[in-house]
Amino acid sequence: MSASNDPLVIFTPSGKRGHFAVGTPILTAARQLGVDLDSVCGGRGICSKCQIQPSYGEFSKHGVTVADDALSEWNSVEERYKSKRGMIDGRRLGCQAQVQGDVVIDVPPESQVHKQVVRKRAEARDIVMDPSTKLYYVEIQEPDMHDPTGDLERLVKALRDQWELPHLEADLGILQTMQPILRKGGWKVTCAVHLGDDMFSPRIMHIWPGFYEGTIYGLAVDLGSTTIAGHLCDLQSGEVVASSGIMNPQIRFGEDLMSRVSYSMMNKNGAEEMTRAVRDGMNALFVNIANEAEIDRNLIVDAVFVCNPVMHHLFLGIDPFELGQAPFALATSDSISIRGLELGLNLHPAARVYLLPCIAGHVGADAAAVALSEAPDKSEDLVLVVDVGTNAEILLGNKDKVLACSSPTGPAFEGAQISSGQRAAPGAIERVMIDPITKEPRFRVIGSDLWSDEDGFEESILSSGITGICGSGIIEMVAEMRLAGIVDGPGLIGSPTQTGTERCFLDGRTHSYLVWDGTEKGGPRITVTNRDIREIQMAKAALYSGARLLMDKFGVDTVDRIVLAGAFGAHISPKHAMVLGMIPDCPLEKVTSAGNAAGTGARIALLNTSSRREIEKTVKDIHKIETAIEPRFQEHFVNASAIPNSVEKFPILETHVTIPNVNFNTGSDDDGRSGGGRRRRRRG
Repeated sequence: MSASNDPLVIFTPSGKRGHFAVGTPILTAARQLGVDLDSVCGGRGICSKCQIQPSYGEFSKHGVTVADDALSEWNSVEERYKSKRGMIDGRRLGCQAQVQGDVVIDVPPESQVHKQVVRKRAEARDIVMDPSTKLYYVEIQEPDMHDPTGDLERLVKALRDQWELPHLEADLGILQTMQPILRKGGWKVTCAVHLGDDMFSPRIMHIWPGFYEGTIYGLAVDLGSTTIAGHLCDLQSGEVVASSGIMNPQIRFGEDLMSRVSYSMMNKNGAEEMTRAVRDGMNALFVNIANEAEIDRNLIVDAVFVCNPVMHHLFLGIDPFELGQAPFALATSDSISIRGLELGLNLHPAARVYLLPCIAGHVGADAAAVALSEAPDKSEDLVLVVDVGTNAEILLGNKDKVLACSSPTGPAFEGAQISSGQRAAPGAIERVMIDPITKEPRFRVIGSDLWSDEDGFEESILSSGITGICGSGIIEMVAEMRLAGIVDGPGLIGSPTQTGTERCFLDGRTHSYLVWDGTEKGGPRITVTNRDIREIQMAKAALYSGARLLMDKFGVDTVDRIVLAGAFGAHISPKHAMVLGMIPDCPLEKVTSAGNAAGTGARIALLNTSSRREIEKTVKDIHKIETAIEPRFQEHFVNASAIPNSVEKFPILETHVTIPNVNFNTGSDDDGRSGGGRRRRRRG
């Protein structure tokens, strides 16, 4: 790696960065930084596995402005490949593009060696089937010289007479294709009928000759800041026939929401650029999910989307400028029903799209979907629902009232901004235990069911290796380091003498902890640094502070139960979350996982249209709390920066865990301090 005055290269979504001399190929820079960029041909420009997406403009989050000439000019090798095999406009080959100035490089999922495992699975749930679009078989009266009505009018009459449907309309596409279909079916056809909503009157969406033995489909899509996940559902049976997900392409404009708002503010047409990116990503997801289910995308006639307010606006093509400043005004908080064609979505031409209502400026349709799925407003006991992600949505309530807020936890829980962090993919450490006596770690990686000290572990990871630490892994890692006395309350990693292990080593001005050293076999050296601890402290403090603020507003010091939701929340160990101080005190048996509750809420709204009316009413009764203007949020944040927290009792300690009363902070190193407030008394 080169001197600090050389151009800065920043890779997303990994967040890895470094300075490189002018003329360095991007592929070389990626390899030196350990960025997950594929290449089969050894940099000869043949395989195209190393395709990258450079981004230009001002990136305030990264502190760089990327000029148009930040990379070397398009060359003949790239031109030859694109002309023969095709390549997405704007993409470059990492082996050919060379560093000329500061640049931000996105590595798309298809260029990553370790493809992401999207963990937003569909949860099992009983849902009363009442979709917006249904199939109806009818027999139509043939045309008659003495009854000069049109074919459409007779079809509509047949549907009304035989199925008691209201008067139906039809789009131009139906008129253009209807007559040959009626005659081919011998005046017997099957119709897909959208039964109407507040925006659209009931109408015929598709016609098949005769009796159509197939089915029609709908999509429930959770559009997250980091991941877009979709569940393809059979609109007749309710079955989830396929689930798929991709990284949100907007991540190259910033990992967190405010970075994307900032990008739209500072770059002309920045919002439009991000809208194009997310819609393109959405269509790529639709291709994946249709291919997985082996169906024609034209059979997807309905879709429901849930997303946070910034994603909501950018997906709809609305500039999120107002969401970046008080009073954080939404363009609209109501639910939206719209034609898929208006959003450029490659589904059935007449497909309808429904977006759940938003709750407030920073509490979006995803939180509304969680409320629909988990129904805190129907709970007899006081329940805290935490949808953990880059931007956490938090609900607290019972049948008397429900409060809601969002908390900017940032991307650390997703493995970003962590030195050895990565997305959830094969080879990523996801479970951790550290022996409190020897300080030796044992762990499990995605793709293997064995622990690292079990026989057969090495063989089980031959295809993936050990590549880094994902979000759930870093939570357990930091909590286990705290339990083992490797990290103290304020968040400082001790020296070898203080901790009793040579795995703690001097790393600049602070110490780091060695988890795994695979350098002898060409693998990575995986460590946890004091900066990593700080990133987790900030993220968990934000999450805890949002929950504690809602408890203040509710007038309570404890909750009856806690539900961890979200793709990430589904994989968090409740014990480690409590040791870390991510969530308020609660008996462990009262902490449960709801899996991808936002995705489940989207699926409920897709398959049961009456639930759409229900959530539209419910969100109007939810009390919104804006953390950005609440002084007590900052107070809680300071106290919650300690590990676990400086003011928590932790009944968990009585039966499960003893947290060592250690303090390595000598006051000589600012980087080691957590700003955690008062020291917590020793308990347990």
